[in-house]
Amino acid sequence: MLESMREGQVYELILVSKSNVTPIGVVRMRETLHFKLFPGRSFRDLLEHNRVALQMTWDAELLVKTALNLDVKLSFESDGQYRWISGLPGWLGEARCRRDVWADKLGTTEVLKCEFLPEKEIAGDVRPTPFSRADCILVEMAVLFTRHLVRPTSELRDKILDLYSLYRHLGGSSEAAEYIVEHID
Repeated sequence: MLESMREGQVYELILVSKSNVTPIGVVRMRETLHFKLFPGRSFRDLLEHNRVALQMTWDAELLVKTALNLDVKLSFESDGQYRWISGLPGWLGEARCRRDVWADKLGTTEVLKCEFLPEKEIAGDVRPTPFSRADCILVEMAVLFTRHLVRPTSELRDKILDLYSLYRHLGGSSEAAEYIVEHID
């Protein structure tokens, strides 16, 4: 399953830690997956317990809703050491993380730079849904919105609204998109 991911590309996967579920951008490098984690619940979880699940989904709304901490209905399984979402394929393994500093135009913050070592595959089915350009736009809107929440700027606001217009043009009709637009100011 790991071989289905091209090396060097960023993929959106779901990180399931002991108390949280959040989407993260993951890059495959040979037999490991690499990601950065900004401060929050998953960040704290990984400092205490680095056994996690990384799981795949085609559901852009699930990715966005978990990023924004909106209500989603999920069923979990656990073996005492790991916790994962029922039905979604992925991996269980250890995330070896080190603290680092991240600086960009929003400012400077602490970050965990993590290397995930897959130990066991999680069986599951990802609905065979055709590729949707609207879904790509929705995910990008959410990424920009989370940045806007950290440091609101008119530039980010305008980008999000432009993307929303394109999203609607492409047939998008998500509750999560409406939430973003309603909470942009």
